[in-house]
Amino acid sequence: MFRLDGKVALVTGASQGIGAAIAKQLAAQGATVVCAARTLRKLQEVADAIAAEGGKADVAVADLSDGASVRAAVATTVERHGAIHILVNNAGITRDKLLIQMKEEDWDAVINTNLKGAWAAMQAATKPMMKQRWGRIINIASVVGQMGNPGQAKGYIETAMTADLPEGVKAEFTKQIPLGRMGTVDDIASAVVFLASEEAGYVTGQVLSVNGGLLMP
Repeated sequence: MFRLDGKVALVTGASQGIGAAIAKQLAAQGATVVCAARTLRKLQEVADAIAAEGGKADVAVADLSDGASVRAAVATTVERHGAIHILVNNAGITRDKLLIQMKEEDWDAVINTNLKGAWAAMQAATKPMMKQRWGRIINIASVVGQMGNPGQAKGYIETAMTADLPEGVKAEFTKQIPLGRMGTVDDIASAVVFLASEEAGYVTGQVLSVNGGLLMP
């Protein structure tokens, strides 16, 4: 189940954390994965790790805040591999501040990367997906986008973005989660593999909450 043989996937923010885990799990299911982010060295490390496990991976340096760079990554994927079947918009940044303290340049950086970058990737990927009559677009967002949190948009997944949180803060977060633990990058990656698969072919336009029950009614 959930095999992705013959499929080509582009994963943004794939140099570390959730993006790297997604890239590795998609490759483990047979997809050719193009890892995209700003740092070539880190991307190559992820691609090499995939290859070491017998998977197929490529890299594309891209700045998600730059629409032209994003479109170039999609074009590179199609040129090198003949298609783009799966787009995972995972790249994201935070500039944690209360509204009254936030600088305009920080606001612009977050919007350009997290929203505009994802939009540019979707726009670029839609045409080849429509032509080949098969495609999956999966957008990753923080649980904070659903519930809100003062001054920041970090979620409840153990990554480098949450590593700097004080242990007391993490403990308070964990108390709010019915499953009693923070999420892992593999929890998210497994959900992406399902959504990308043929088995999820009748799932569309949905928000799949992978949050340990945090927002249960």
